Amino acid sequence: MKLADYVVKFLEKEGIKHIFLISGGAVAHLVDAVARNLNIKYICTQHEQGGGAAADAYARINENLGAAMVTSGPGATNLVTSVCNSYFDSIPTIFICGQVATSRLRPNEQLRQKGFQETDVISIFKSITKYALQLRKAEDIQYELEKCVYLAREGRPGPVLIDIPDDLQRVDIDPNKLKHFSSLSARGKNPPSGQIKEVFSFVESAKRPVLILGAGIRIAQAQKEAIQFARYLHLPILLTWGGMDLMAYDDPLNMGGLGVCGPRGGNFAAQHCDLVIAIGTRLSHMITGGKQNLFAPKAKKVMIDIDSQELTKFTASDLSLDLAVESSIPKFFKTCQDFYKNSSIDRFNRWRKQIQLWREKYPICPSEYYNRKEKVDSYVFIKELSQLAEEGDIIITDAGGNLSWTMQAFEVKKDQRLFSAWNHSPMGYSLPASIGAALAGSREVICIIGDGGIMMCIQELATIKRHNLPVKIFIFNNHGHGIQKQTIDTWLNSNYAAVDEATGLSFPDFAKVAEAFGLPYCHIEHHRHLKEKLKEVLKAKGPVLCDVEIVKDQKIVPMLKFGAGLEDLDPKLSREEIAAIERQAEAFNQQRMAAVGVRS
Repeated sequence: MKLADYVVKFLEKEGIKHIFLISGGAVAHLVDAVARNLNIKYICTQHEQGGGAAADAYARINENLGAAMVTSGPGATNLVTSVCNSYFDSIPTIFICGQVATSRLRPNEQLRQKGFQETDVISIFKSITKYALQLRKAEDIQYELEKCVYLAREGRPGPVLIDIPDDLQRVDIDPNKLKHFSSLSARGKNPPSGQIKEVFSFVESAKRPVLILGAGIRIAQAQKEAIQFARYLHLPILLTWGGMDLMAYDDPLNMGGLGVCGPRGGNFAAQHCDLVIAIGTRLSHMITGGKQNLFAPKAKKVMIDIDSQELTKFTASDLSLDLAVESSIPKFFKTCQDFYKNSSIDRFNRWRKQIQLWREKYPICPSEYYNRKEKVDSYVFIKELSQLAEEGDIIITDAGGNLSWTMQAFEVKKDQRLFSAWNHSPMGYSLPASIGAALAGSREVICIIGDGGIMMCIQELATIKRHNLPVKIFIFNNHGHGIQKQTIDTWLNSNYAAVDEATGLSFPDFAKVAEAFGLPYCHIEHHRHLKEKLKEVLKAKGPVLCDVEIVKDQKIVPMLKFGAGLEDLDPKLSREEIAAIERQAEAFNQQRMAAVGVRS
């Protein structure tokens, strides 16, 4: 069997049904092998970064591997941003690069290049993958592919990369004589039972706890277990942006988001709580604020994570953990179930009501936003979009302002997916990501992107059109880079440079762009008929490009000044309010103890 054919057959056995690629001389044999395989379809993107983003989103939706294939040199280096997305967000992806023939590889690092379009891919990608290797012997192909796939999924998932020289792609191999990779390491540690007892002890003594859930819950495929844990203990849940689609917006335990961009209710809860249990989140500065020592100042802090480095990264001047549990999330919840009783008394009802009062008092989209006469308020748009989107839809947002507005105002429904490239957050992710999501999910995809972001990936409209994918593309058009203008307002006295059409940027007529790519076009420029036009776009078959004229000076509100802490955001609860919350918690705790005493 030709080695290239073996590679594609291997990917097929791993459940991969689509490979995103751009052809090139050094990857021609691998592309040919994909084309001849009847069980895998190749999708030609217009740029390697787009192919990588599509593979990344493909993995997020099908909860399996995503795959992209590129040629050597510039083909490989164009992948860097998308590989970073997968690495920082823990997405299992496999990237396959063609390489010049082994005889043309440079003999030492002092020689810059020997073969045409030769690049030291491994050195470039080593720091942003879980494993990166260059195949040097054909007989190692099975071992290395098995190792790649194992590492991509094992522990904290992430991307892997294999670089295959052209001459090795053409070698005939005997699959029956290839060596296997094997690993005896366990998939994540079991948490010590003593630590689990301590977690439950903290909850029993708490009066104002919060449970913070992040993207790691879904990565670990532990959504049901996480919600069961919260329901058993009646814990109010705060969701990071990466965890926002773990439960419906109207779930009684869902207290909304928190962090640098609010909303205020969640931040007030964090600042007044006496216990934080953080699972599946690394508690980044975007969640805690820049001064992490000021986050949840009255609270004991518990963090559960599979990655020991995330648990030990905090310094004395940062966030101080009272309990750090190194464990895979499924094993943590499984161990917790041993501590569940037949029933658990709800001690935190009044505390949850207080958080809800804050949410109602400080809404993200107050009614006066609807009164704008010119252009579209971004919060109004997202609110209306979320009301019209169907259960099960996939919503992908991009970077900057449109990301923040979406995550602040979108009200998630049952079985919806809502995501972005959270931690690397490049402009131009959501459009190519929509390609992968549409192919993996066979569902309607809503793509939200800024006018700046779409200029980074506008060529992928051709891919969407080619495959007639059900992607509704909403361009948040404020004729500039809005979040940068807000930053300059804060730090540089509004001395704008390189942020809008007046200071150097250029944008096309998006109606003509849609026409050029053969896409239906819609233009929304004010609140009149907003709902009607949204319904029209969402009900259309196939792709639509919708140009939304956003208020030019629209700000992200609330948004903490970069580097600041959350301490100045919260209104102060009165002593009487705190006492009432604590009295209820203590009363229910006494009832629980009495019930335990009766049973014993």
